Amino acid sequence: MSSQSAFETELCIAGPIREPKQMLAEQEYGGHLSIHDDATAEKLGFAAGPIEGPTHFSQFVPLLTEIWGVEFLERGCLSAHYQNVCVEGDRVRAFAARPEGDARCVRIWAEKADGTPVLTGTATMGPEHPSSELDERMGRLRPPGDLLILADLEVGMKGPEAEDAKMDFDQNMGALYPFSLNQKLQKITEPSPFYTAKEATSSPWKRPIIPWEMVSVLAQYSHRAGFPVKGPAVGLFADQEIKMIAGPLFVGHPYRLEREIVAISESRRTESYWERTQIHDGETGALVAQMLLNHATLKESYAGYQKA
Repeated sequence: MSSQSAFETELCIAGPIREPKQMLAEQEYGGHLSIHDDATAEKLGFAAGPIEGPTHFSQFVPLLTEIWGVEFLERGCLSAHYQNVCVEGDRVRAFAARPEGDARCVRIWAEKADGTPVLTGTATMGPEHPSSELDERMGRLRPPGDLLILADLEVGMKGPEAEDAKMDFDQNMGALYPFSLNQKLQKITEPSPFYTAKEATSSPWKRPIIPWEMVSVLAQYSHRAGFPVKGPAVGLFADQEIKMIAGPLFVGHPYRLEREIVAISESRRTESYWERTQIHDGETGALVAQMLLNHATLKESYAGYQKA
Protein backbone atom coordinates (compact mmCIF):
# COMPACT_ATOMS: atom_id res chain seq x y z
CA MET A 1 0.00 0.00 0.00
CA SER A 2 1.38 3.42 -0.95
CA SER A 3 1.59 6.27 1.57
CA GLN A 4 -0.93 8.18 -0.58
CA SER A 5 -3.64 5.56 -0.14
CA ALA A 6 -2.88 4.79 3.51
CA PHE A 7 -4.15 8.16 4.81
CA GLU A 8 -6.74 10.76 3.88
CA THR A 9 -4.79 13.58 5.53
CA GLU A 10 -4.64 16.74 3.42
CA LEU A 11 -1.01 17.75 3.00
CA CYS A 12 0.00 21.31 2.27
CA ILE A 13 2.95 23.57 1.75
CA ALA A 14 3.32 26.74 3.80
CA GLY A 15 5.26 29.91 3.35
CA PRO A 16 7.11 31.80 6.08
CA ILE A 17 5.33 34.13 8.46
CA ARG A 18 5.37 37.66 7.03
CA GLU A 19 4.36 41.13 8.20
CA PRO A 20 2.66 42.80 5.22
CA LYS A 21 2.81 46.58 5.15
CA GLN A 22 0.04 49.16 4.95
CA MET A 23 0.52 51.52 2.00
CA LEU A 24 -2.99 53.00 1.59
CA ALA A 25 -3.32 55.25 4.62
CA GLU A 26 -3.63 58.28 2.30
CA GLN A 27 -5.95 56.65 -0.24
CA GLU A 28 -8.80 58.86 -1.44
CA TYR A 29 -11.89 58.32 -3.55
CA GLY A 30 -15.17 60.14 -3.90
CA GLY A 31 -13.62 63.15 -2.17
CA HIS A 32 -12.95 61.38 1.13
CA LEU A 33 -10.43 59.09 2.81
CA SER A 34 -10.94 55.33 2.56
CA ILE A 35 -11.28 52.54 5.09
CA HIS A 36 -7.47 52.25 5.04
CA ASP A 37 -7.27 55.51 7.01
CA ASP A 38 -7.03 54.68 10.73
CA ALA A 39 -9.60 57.24 11.90
CA THR A 40 -12.13 56.23 9.22
CA ALA A 41 -11.64 52.55 9.99
CA GLU A 42 -12.04 53.06 13.74
CA LYS A 43 -15.36 54.87 13.24
CA LEU A 44 -16.61 51.76 11.43
CA GLY A 45 -15.50 49.36 14.16
CA PHE A 46 -12.08 48.28 12.87
CA ALA A 47 -8.97 48.35 15.05
CA ALA A 48 -7.04 50.37 12.45
CA GLY A 49 -6.85 50.92 8.72
CA PRO A 50 -6.70 47.45 7.13
CA ILE A 51 -4.00 46.31 4.75
CA GLU A 52 -5.39 45.93 1.24
CA GLY A 53 -6.47 42.32 0.60
CA PRO A 54 -4.44 41.61 -2.57
CA THR A 55 -1.25 42.38 -0.63
CA HIS A 56 -1.58 38.81 0.63
CA PHE A 57 -1.61 37.40 -2.91
CA SER A 58 2.15 37.85 -3.08
CA GLN A 59 2.62 35.30 -0.30
CA PHE A 60 0.99 32.59 -2.42
CA VAL A 61 3.00 33.06 -5.60
CA PRO A 62 6.17 31.24 -4.37
CA LEU A 63 4.01 28.31 -3.19
CA LEU A 64 2.16 28.02 -6.48
CA THR A 65 5.26 28.32 -8.64
CA GLU A 66 6.68 25.51 -6.50
CA ILE A 67 3.64 23.41 -7.45
CA TRP A 68 3.24 24.36 -11.12
CA GLY A 69 6.46 26.15 -12.07
CA VAL A 70 6.73 29.58 -13.66
CA GLU A 71 3.84 28.64 -15.94
CA PHE A 72 1.63 29.71 -13.04
CA LEU A 73 2.76 33.29 -13.72
CA GLU A 74 1.49 32.92 -17.29
CA ARG A 75 -1.78 31.00 -16.89
CA GLY A 76 -2.57 30.80 -13.17
CA CYS A 77 -5.54 32.11 -11.22
CA LEU A 78 -5.83 33.18 -7.57
CA SER A 79 -9.41 33.35 -6.30
CA ALA A 80 -10.06 34.45 -2.71
CA HIS A 81 -12.80 35.29 -0.23
CA TYR A 82 -11.51 37.71 2.39
CA GLN A 83 -12.49 36.67 5.90
CA ASN A 84 -10.78 39.00 8.39
CA VAL A 85 -8.76 42.16 7.85
CA CYS A 86 -5.11 42.55 8.76
CA VAL A 87 -3.50 45.71 10.10
CA GLU A 88 0.10 46.84 10.26
CA GLY A 89 2.01 44.51 12.59
CA ASP A 90 -0.14 41.42 12.00
CA ARG A 91 1.90 38.34 11.15
CA VAL A 92 0.48 36.21 8.34
CA ARG A 93 1.28 32.83 6.77
CA ALA A 94 0.02 31.49 3.43
CA PHE A 95 -0.83 27.82 2.75
CA ALA A 96 -1.58 25.79 -0.36
CA ALA A 97 -2.80 22.20 -0.44
CA ARG A 98 -0.67 19.83 -2.50
CA PRO A 99 -2.42 18.78 -5.71
CA GLU A 100 -3.39 15.16 -6.19
CA GLY A 101 -1.85 13.78 -9.37
CA ASP A 102 -2.18 16.26 -12.22
CA ALA A 103 -4.97 18.27 -10.57
CA ARG A 104 -5.26 21.84 -11.84
CA CYS A 105 -6.93 23.23 -8.72
CA VAL A 106 -5.73 23.46 -5.11
CA ARG A 107 -7.19 24.96 -1.98
CA ILE A 108 -5.39 28.01 -0.56
CA TRP A 109 -5.77 29.86 2.72
CA ALA A 110 -3.96 32.38 4.92
CA GLU A 111 -3.92 32.73 8.67
CA LYS A 112 -2.56 35.14 11.22
CA ALA A 113 0.09 33.76 13.56
CA ASP A 114 -2.59 33.22 16.22
CA GLY A 115 -4.69 31.11 13.84
CA THR A 116 -7.22 33.79 12.86
CA PRO A 117 -8.30 33.14 9.25
CA VAL A 118 -7.42 35.89 6.75
CA LEU A 119 -8.70 34.46 3.48
CA THR A 120 -9.75 31.22 1.84
CA GLY A 121 -9.91 30.29 -1.81
CA THR A 122 -8.48 28.36 -4.71
CA ALA A 123 -5.58 28.49 -7.10
CA THR A 124 -6.10 27.03 -10.57
CA MET A 125 -4.05 26.52 -13.71
CA GLY A 126 -5.20 27.22 -17.25
CA PRO A 127 -5.68 27.38 -20.08
CA GLU A 128 -8.91 25.53 -19.16
CA HIS A 129 -9.39 26.64 -15.57
CA PRO A 130 -11.42 24.44 -13.21
CA SER A 131 -14.18 26.11 -11.21
CA SER A 132 -12.73 28.65 -8.79
CA GLU A 133 -13.69 29.90 -5.33
CA LEU A 134 -15.51 32.90 -6.78
CA ASP A 135 -17.23 30.82 -9.46
CA GLU A 136 -18.75 28.81 -6.63
CA ARG A 137 -19.62 31.85 -4.52
CA MET A 138 -21.28 33.69 -7.38
CA GLY A 139 -23.28 30.57 -8.17
CA ARG A 140 -24.75 30.68 -4.64
CA LEU A 141 -25.74 34.36 -4.67
CA ARG A 142 -29.37 35.19 -4.03
CA PRO A 143 -31.13 38.20 -5.55
CA PRO A 144 -30.65 41.22 -3.27
CA GLY A 145 -33.51 43.00 -1.56
CA ASP A 146 -34.27 46.68 -2.03
CA LEU A 147 -30.98 48.49 -2.52
CA LEU A 148 -30.14 52.08 -1.67
CA ILE A 149 -26.46 52.72 -2.46
CA LEU A 150 -26.56 50.50 -5.58
CA ALA A 151 -30.16 51.18 -6.60
CA ASP A 152 -29.09 52.49 -10.02
CA LEU A 153 -26.83 49.55 -10.95
CA GLU A 154 -27.77 46.60 -13.13
CA VAL A 155 -26.07 43.34 -14.00
CA GLY A 156 -24.58 43.67 -17.47
CA MET A 157 -23.83 47.37 -17.08
CA LYS A 158 -20.49 48.24 -18.71
CA GLY A 159 -18.05 51.07 -18.34
CA PRO A 160 -18.71 53.78 -20.92
CA GLU A 161 -15.33 53.33 -22.60
CA ALA A 162 -12.16 51.29 -22.46
CA GLU A 163 -9.39 52.78 -20.30
CA ASP A 164 -5.68 53.00 -21.02
CA ALA A 165 -3.41 51.72 -18.26
CA LYS A 166 0.32 51.31 -17.76
CA MET A 167 2.60 50.82 -14.76
CA ASP A 168 6.15 52.18 -14.79
CA PHE A 169 8.60 51.75 -11.92
CA ASP A 170 8.44 55.35 -10.67
CA GLN A 171 4.86 56.14 -11.69
CA ASN A 172 2.65 57.32 -8.83
CA MET A 173 -0.57 55.36 -9.28
CA GLY A 174 -2.87 58.20 -8.24
CA ALA A 175 -5.32 58.98 -5.44
CA LEU A 176 -6.53 55.38 -5.17
CA TYR A 177 -2.97 54.05 -4.96
CA PRO A 178 -0.67 56.88 -3.80
CA PHE A 179 2.62 55.05 -4.31
CA SER A 180 4.82 53.72 -7.11
CA LEU A 181 5.85 50.21 -8.09
CA ASN A 182 9.36 50.90 -6.84
CA GLN A 183 7.96 51.91 -3.45
CA LYS A 184 5.93 48.69 -3.34
CA LEU A 185 8.99 46.60 -4.23
CA GLN A 186 10.77 48.03 -1.19
CA LYS A 187 8.05 46.57 1.06
CA ILE A 188 6.70 43.56 -0.84
CA THR A 189 6.69 40.39 1.25
CA GLU A 190 8.15 38.19 -1.51
CA PRO A 191 10.88 39.93 -3.56
CA SER A 192 11.81 38.37 -6.89
CA PRO A 193 14.44 39.07 -9.55
CA PHE A 194 11.59 38.81 -12.04
CA TYR A 195 10.32 42.16 -10.73
CA THR A 196 13.46 44.27 -11.24
CA ALA A 197 14.72 45.85 -14.46
CA LYS A 198 18.32 44.76 -13.86
CA GLU A 199 17.73 41.10 -12.97
CA ALA A 200 14.68 40.34 -15.12
CA THR A 201 16.83 40.16 -18.27
CA SER A 202 17.59 36.56 -17.23
CA SER A 203 13.91 35.70 -16.65
CA PRO A 204 11.89 33.58 -19.12
CA TRP A 205 10.42 36.81 -20.57
CA LYS A 206 13.61 38.94 -20.55
CA ARG A 207 11.73 41.89 -19.04
CA PRO A 208 10.35 42.81 -15.59
CA ILE A 209 6.87 41.60 -14.73
CA ILE A 210 4.19 43.24 -12.58
CA PRO A 211 3.80 41.44 -9.22
CA TRP A 212 0.49 39.61 -8.76
CA GLU A 213 -0.77 41.96 -6.06
CA MET A 214 0.01 44.98 -8.27
CA VAL A 215 -2.21 43.66 -11.07
CA SER A 216 -5.04 44.77 -8.77
CA VAL A 217 -3.56 48.27 -8.74
CA LEU A 218 -3.19 48.33 -12.53
CA ALA A 219 -6.81 47.27 -12.96
CA GLN A 220 -8.18 49.82 -10.47
CA TYR A 221 -6.06 52.95 -10.31
CA SER A 222 -7.49 54.65 -13.41
CA HIS A 223 -11.07 53.64 -12.62
CA ARG A 224 -13.32 55.92 -14.69
CA ALA A 225 -16.13 53.44 -15.36
CA GLY A 226 -18.67 55.87 -13.99
CA PHE A 227 -20.97 53.29 -12.41
CA PRO A 228 -23.71 55.22 -10.56
CA VAL A 229 -22.88 54.24 -6.99
CA LYS A 230 -24.36 56.62 -4.42
CA GLY A 231 -22.08 58.22 -1.88
CA PRO A 232 -20.11 59.30 -0.10
CA ALA A 233 -19.72 55.83 1.39
CA VAL A 234 -16.85 53.61 2.45
CA GLY A 235 -16.16 50.25 0.83
CA LEU A 236 -13.76 47.35 1.01
CA PHE A 237 -12.81 44.31 -1.06
CA ALA A 238 -14.84 41.24 -0.01
CA ASP A 239 -13.86 38.79 -2.78
CA GLN A 240 -11.20 38.99 -5.47
CA GLU A 241 -9.87 36.88 -8.31
CA ILE A 242 -6.93 37.58 -10.62
CA LYS A 243 -6.59 35.28 -13.60
CA MET A 244 -3.76 35.17 -16.12
CA ILE A 245 -4.78 34.16 -19.63
CA ALA A 246 -1.63 35.04 -21.56
CA GLY A 247 0.51 36.51 -18.81
CA PRO A 248 2.45 37.74 -17.10
CA LEU A 249 1.85 41.48 -17.31
CA PHE A 250 4.89 43.68 -17.93
CA VAL A 251 6.21 46.89 -16.42
CA GLY A 252 5.91 49.82 -18.80
CA HIS A 253 3.69 47.97 -21.28
CA PRO A 254 0.40 49.54 -22.44
CA TYR A 255 -2.91 47.84 -21.57
CA ARG A 256 -6.59 48.53 -22.18
CA LEU A 257 -9.22 47.88 -19.52
CA GLU A 258 -12.88 46.99 -20.08
CA ARG A 259 -15.32 46.69 -17.16
CA GLU A 260 -18.67 45.03 -16.60
CA ILE A 261 -20.93 44.43 -13.60
CA VAL A 262 -21.54 40.68 -13.46
CA ALA A 263 -23.44 40.37 -10.16
CA ILE A 264 -25.08 42.45 -7.42
CA SER A 265 -25.53 41.14 -3.88
CA GLU A 266 -26.34 42.22 -0.34
CA SER A 267 -25.52 41.23 3.23
CA ARG A 268 -26.59 42.55 6.60
CA ARG A 269 -23.81 45.15 6.59
CA THR A 270 -23.04 45.70 2.90
CA GLU A 271 -24.31 46.28 -0.60
CA SER A 272 -21.97 44.77 -3.21
CA TYR A 273 -21.38 44.87 -6.92
CA TRP A 274 -19.16 42.32 -8.59
CA GLU A 275 -17.08 43.86 -11.36
CA ARG A 276 -15.10 41.97 -13.98
CA THR A 277 -12.21 43.90 -15.53
CA GLN A 278 -10.74 42.50 -18.72
CA ILE A 279 -7.14 43.47 -19.37
CA HIS A 280 -6.16 43.62 -23.04
CA ASP A 281 -2.71 44.08 -24.51
CA GLY A 282 -2.60 47.70 -25.64
CA GLU A 283 -0.61 46.83 -28.76
CA THR A 284 -2.22 43.60 -29.99
CA GLY A 285 -5.68 43.83 -28.43
CA ALA A 286 -5.40 40.27 -27.09
CA LEU A 287 -7.05 39.43 -23.75
CA VAL A 288 -4.17 38.73 -21.39
CA ALA A 289 -5.71 38.78 -17.89
CA GLN A 290 -8.86 39.54 -15.98
CA MET A 291 -9.87 40.49 -12.48
CA LEU A 292 -13.14 39.82 -10.67
CA LEU A 293 -13.73 42.06 -7.67
CA ASN A 294 -16.56 42.24 -5.14
CA HIS A 295 -16.83 45.90 -4.11
CA ALA A 296 -18.64 45.77 -0.78
CA THR A 297 -19.95 49.13 0.48
CA LEU A 298 -20.64 49.44 4.21
CA LYS A 299 -24.25 50.50 4.75
CA GLU A 300 -23.46 52.29 8.01
CA SER A 301 -20.99 54.57 6.21
CA TYR A 302 -23.72 56.05 3.98
CA ALA A 303 -25.82 58.84 5.46
CA GLY A 304 -28.87 57.70 3.52
CA TYR A 305 -29.14 54.56 5.62
CA GLN A 306 -29.12 56.58 8.82
CA LYS A 307 -32.05 58.65 7.55
CA ALA A 308 -34.04 55.69 6.20
